[in-house]
Amino acid sequence: MTKITLITGASRGLGRNTALSIARRGGDVIITYQSRADEAKAVVAEIEKMGRKTLAFRLDSGNVSAFAPFAEQLRTALHETWSRDTFDHLVNNAGHGDTARIGETTEAQFDGLVNVHFKGVYFLTQTLLPLIVNGGRIVNISSGLTRMAFPGYAAYASAKAAVETLSVYMAKELGSRGIAVNTVAPGAIETDFGGGAVRDNADFNKAIAGMTALGRVGLPDDVGPVIANLLLEDSRWINAQRIEVSGGQGI
Repeated sequence: MTKITLITGASRGLGRNTALSIARRGGDVIITYQSRADEAKAVVAEIEKMGRKTLAFRLDSGNVSAFAPFAEQLRTALHETWSRDTFDHLVNNAGHGDTARIGETTEAQFDGLVNVHFKGVYFLTQTLLPLIVNGGRIVNISSGLTRMAFPGYAAYASAKAAVETLSVYMAKELGSRGIAVNTVAPGAIETDFGGGAVRDNADFNKAIAGMTALGRVGLPDDVGPVIANLLLEDSRWINAQRIEVSGGQGI
């Protein structure tokens, strides 16, 4: 049976690359997006060209009240498109960057980061657990910034560190259902994250490359396939792990 993966925040960046990587490996994909419907439609079109089934839904991953209605929408879509009541893999990828030093961080900035990167991951997973098959997989996306400290990322990195701990607890509590849970922590990647600083600022890009063992910053193609491979049956014994994908940044 074809595996179905739900990826949050997959209209662009790492989410998009992960969706395409999964489709190339023969999987079907459901993606969510917050506001970029046109980009989500483009991802759907690319996946459909590969002969895979795919759907896109709007979801604010920081709005817990939206999760129950989304789950019902998802349940209907699974039945209508795949004649199934469940899906196989969940990739909690949705996120955004908001930088401020500790002394200048506002409560609104803090809440925005925690709501999407931690609270949203916690309660969306909780809401979707009845729809995830026994023996399924969950991958939570963290950041290399939980290991490497850069001024301005305290709130963001703290939320991601919470997700890393949450992943271990998920693995422990969901092990009886055969569900493996891992964290993937990318290093600096050339995307539009954080205003595209790594991608568009040549000096910053060079500085990050200089502190990376492989001598360059990462690309989406360096990360998406890793996530896709974690979902394969061959990776079934990898569980409760933090897997950093950074090219050896900061070592």
